[in-house]
Order: sequence, then C-alpha cells, then structure tokens
Amino acid sequence: MKPTIYHVAEQAGVSIATVSKVINNTGRIGRETRENVLAIMKELGYEPSVVASALTGKHTNTIGLLVPDVANPYFSELARRIEDRGHEKGFSVVICNTDNGIEKEAEYVKWLHRKQVDGIILGTGIQDNRTLHELLKQETPTALVARDSPSLQVDTVRIDDYLGGRLATEHLLELGHTNLGFMLGGLNSSSEEERLRGVRSVMTTNNLSVCEKDIVTDAYTIEEAKQQAMKILTQAQPPTAIFAMNDLLANGVMKAARELGLRLPQDISVIGFDNTLLASISEPPLTTIAQPIADLGTQVTDLLVQEILGEKTVKQRIVLLPSLVVRESTTTIARTPVQK
Repeated sequence: MKPTIYHVAEQAGVSIATVSKVINNTGRIGRETRENVLAIMKELGYEPSVVASALTGKHTNTIGLLVPDVANPYFSELARRIEDRGHEKGFSVVICNTDNGIEKEAEYVKWLHRKQVDGIILGTGIQDNRTLHELLKQETPTALVARDSPSLQVDTVRIDDYLGGRLATEHLLELGHTNLGFMLGGLNSSSEEERLRGVRSVMTTNNLSVCEKDIVTDAYTIEEAKQQAMKILTQAQPPTAIFAMNDLLANGVMKAARELGLRLPQDISVIGFDNTLLASISEPPLTTIAQPIADLGTQVTDLLVQEILGEKTVKQRIVLLPSLVVRESTTTIARTPVQK
C-alpha cells in the first residue's frame, strides 16, 4: 500500500499539520522533529503529491516544454539544456512533441494545465498565436525560445535569424555560387521566414534574385528532405549550392546528392543551420550556421523560473548572435553559375 501523510504522522508520533509544515518548510518546527519526520518519510518511501501542493497554492516545481520534434538534434540538444538548467534550479521538465501541429500544441497546453505545471516554454515556432494568447490570458508564466511574437508581451530568447540567413548566403556568394536552392521545413515558422528574409536581402544587394521554384518547403525529416531535394537537383539547370534551414534537412539534401551520383562539395555545396552534433559527424562534415544552443536553453529557463518565483515583472527579449562554421560541405563553384 502506498504510504500517505497519515502513515508518516503516525509513525513519527506527530500531527498531520506538523508533517505538512516539514514538507512545505513552513512554521516553527524543532530541528530534531524535522529530521525525524524526514527520516520516516524516506524510510516509508513517502512522496508528497505535487498536485495537492498546487491546489494549496504551492509550486509543483515542474515546467512544460513544447517543441516540434525532439528527434531533430537541434531540439533534443535544446531540450537537454533546458532540462539540465531546470534541474539546477529545482524544477523538473516535461517535454511534449507537437509535430508542428496547432491542435496538438493546444491539447498539450491543456494537459499541462491539468498537471498543474508552474510554467511553460514554447519552442514550437508556430506563428499561430492562439495557444500563446490563451496562456497569457490565464496568466500562466510563459516564455518563448527560438521563436518570436513581437506583438505580445512575453519573455523571449532567440537568435538573430535574419543575420543567420545573411551569413549563409554571403558565404555561398563568396565561393562563387549565384544559383542557389533553399530547403525549408515550412513557411509557418517565424525563424525560417527571418532566415529567408536575410537571404533575399543579400541576393538583392548583389543584384541577384531568388528563384521561387528553388525554394522547397514541407520537409521535416531527412527522408522528406531527400525526396524534396531530388526535385531541384534533377532540374535542367539545378542549383550549385543549397542552403538548408537546419542540419537535419541539410543531411537529407546530401543524401539525395549521393544517390544521384553527385560529389560533395565539388558538384553541389550544402550549408545547414544550427551546428548540432549531426553537423560534425556528417559526411562530409557540414558547413553550418551555429546557434548558441546552450545559452538559449539556459537563459529562457532562467527567465521563466524568475517569473514563477515572482522575482521579476518586466518581460525581456534576448537576441543572441549566430556564427558561420565552415567545414567541408561547401567549396568554390566548379561550373559556370546560372544568372537569375
């Protein structure tokens, strides 16, 4: 039988109220009594109900984290850092995969509310703000990571995606590539839209244009990216370089190139985004735009915990800078580029 607070009180020879005060660290309890109650709790394997604590106005010390897909190395690394930082701060983190679905995101938020989490971090990138509006209306401590919603007052930690798009494009142009292809997960992501805006800015500055047929969307897995890359790599005038909006998609592009008998990077250069572990173990190692993933996870967790504990009232927007990491998947153009 699962031990209850009544069993602890009986065996410790104290009242239920005394046990409750020990659990919540309130009231004036003698050191010997406190230590005795804690020892009995450990002996019986008694764990206080976090839900019961929430109903009495106490924190459950849990945080909900919503990401599109933890199988994506970027989100798994980000989730791990948030979980580690949460643990350092005394919070457990519940991770939910939304599969880029608005309805699934909303369902998870409702479920997390029923579980009485203290706060929620949204890292889904979905631009539809219905879920976010609902969280703010309910005054649930909320923070955004790797996404933005400038019109709403909410703690946000993200990178300068526009700059990231510029860095990737400038690198490819410096290598002589002007016929570029682009691989996106989807245009419902604020971060990917900003990266594409950076691309267009650099292309315009250099009197070049982005060919819309070479922008591929709706790829979320390596296999989907491979299939989509096949379409643009088998055109009459395929691009000489492809910018994939994350490292996962970049690996799908490289897989397609290999299956088509193209040499990497001599026949097709590929650049990714994120600088996850996947970038360094790819074949060839992937040139990519690095995100400071550890800093993103640490800072968003700190902001949320501060709000939960009532240590801050002013919302903050933190923008971190990306950087270019050059590896072996990009090189100077080997054939005459096609002007567009």
